[in-house]
Amino acid sequence: MKSTNKPDKETYEIWRNDPKNWKLGIFYFNKLDRRIFPPKRMQGMGWTVNFANPLSILSLVGLVIAIIALATIFQTN
Repeated sequence: MKSTNKPDKETYEIWRNDPKNWKLGIFYFNKLDRRIFPPKRMQGMGWTVNFANPLSILSLVGLVIAIIALATIFQTN
């Protein structure tokens, strides 16, 4: 597989099922996977963050900041 080619579905499944790509069993870390939010280890359970992708970390931080900002704006006294 060349780095310029998009991996096929089978490759994505191999990465998702490989225990080496999961730190502590819950944190997905795969430098070869360029997706920001890959599916969780258990199918149908949503998505996780690829901590090997810097854009994923920025997206997660942005999401947390947005949630805190919204909670602050809509806070009732």
